[in-house]
Amino acid sequence: MNTIDIIVFFIYIGGIALFGGSFFKKNKTSSSYTLGNKDIPSWVVTMSIFATFVSSISYLALPGNAFQSNWNALVFSLSLPIATLIAVKYFVPLYRKINSPSAYTFMEQRFGAWARIYVSLCYLLTQLMRIGTILYLLALTLNAITGWDITTVIVFTGLIVAVYSMLGGITAVLWTDAIQGIILIIGAFVCIGFIFYNLPEGPSQIFNIAAENDKFSLGSFDLDFSKPTFWVVLIYGVFINLQNYGIDQNYVQRYMVLKSDKEAQRSALIGGLIYLPISALFLFIGTSLFAYYNSVEVLPEALQDISKADRVFPHFIVNALPPGLTGLMIASIFAAGMSTISTSFNSSATVFLTDYYNKYFKQDASDKKRMQVLYISSFIISIIGIAIAIAMINVKSALDAWWKLSSIFSGGMLGLFLLGIFSKTKNVTGAIIGMITGILIILWLTFSEVIFGPDSIGASFHTYLTIVFGTIAIFLVGFLVSSLMKSKT
Repeated sequence: MNTIDIIVFFIYIGGIALFGGSFFKKNKTSSSYTLGNKDIPSWVVTMSIFATFVSSISYLALPGNAFQSNWNALVFSLSLPIATLIAVKYFVPLYRKINSPSAYTFMEQRFGAWARIYVSLCYLLTQLMRIGTILYLLALTLNAITGWDITTVIVFTGLIVAVYSMLGGITAVLWTDAIQGIILIIGAFVCIGFIFYNLPEGPSQIFNIAAENDKFSLGSFDLDFSKPTFWVVLIYGVFINLQNYGIDQNYVQRYMVLKSDKEAQRSALIGGLIYLPISALFLFIGTSLFAYYNSVEVLPEALQDISKADRVFPHFIVNALPPGLTGLMIASIFAAGMSTISTSFNSSATVFLTDYYNKYFKQDASDKKRMQVLYISSFIISIIGIAIAIAMINVKSALDAWWKLSSIFSGGMLGLFLLGIFSKTKNVTGAIIGMITGILIILWLTFSEVIFGPDSIGASFHTYLTIVFGTIAIFLVGFLVSSLMKSKT
């Protein structure tokens, strides 16, 4: 990076921090900190929903996938219309009716306090791992591009995001998310425009080279459930995206900040659907890079290993783009990461206040005390997230195991919510039995190959299907047990 790139990058970082912190005066109460003042434009919420979905991982991984293989990853995005329509029809009106800052209040209403504690604890665990993972990968990328120290980048990024998200509350998070979403889209278009301009035969060369190498394939259409075929990725996408847009506090909190149900539903729908064309744009960058490095330049020998495809886009940013544009693209990568991290800070603090402090510590606390809890919990969450990211530098294997464990338990969240919404009986025993069954199935599918060998039944299913089978098991077993117990009664 030269001086111009560094200036562009730090102007962006400083501008976002100052802009986010400028909303400090609007956070007079805990309600305004967690839900705003009902004065945030719907387009800001829409862009914030989109930006929350796009992390720096997807910003770099999608081009890497397309460069390495094909457009199979787009199938995941094709499931978004199905998932968002279900979320908009059933989940958004439900949360608006309950009118709680936390998505998990509904669980206690349906199945009791245990369900609320279970899903909120799973959420907090996964968010801590998410913050740590994104901070670590963001620092790893910046280290590869600039040579800056990984630990320094982790601490710097984590503290910058923590400060403006704490000062500005949900209002700062939404507005900065919206700006960051716009920046990362501009960055993607700038990158493609530069490749178009530098190809000897123009844009058509991309399509010719891609067609020759089957780069636009969406994957196999065979009914093989052991591989990431079109159907496996599509089914997986429906369940994961329904979990994101239906029960994730990061999104539910955004549904609550708008004035009307119609605005909330529209923002949820459009915010989800925007990702479909933008993910195609990211994949097209990867395909364009494949054409670029097969016609304009040759990749260094160190990057020609197909397993290092994720490093091609950062290499292109540093070595091919002119000064200024490199700084803009690095700011785009940071924008994707910062928007996701700031959301996790604010939403996790909201869950701690609503689902734990207000319920079990001090129900009649003053609003001043609640604001203190929000500030302190946000700070502690940021510190833990930074610590996890730093730990990943040396003990990534142990943290991978923690991530897998938290994913196992969070896999039961969607099934429990679906049971609560679509089952008419309020049978706690049925819900508990269903949840235990689902977790056992998730455990079996996760560790089947390790325990029973590669020829076992569990090992014959692709890992994408783990959450699918777990969710279905929780819903069906919970529904059947509840129905049978009701009939017997």
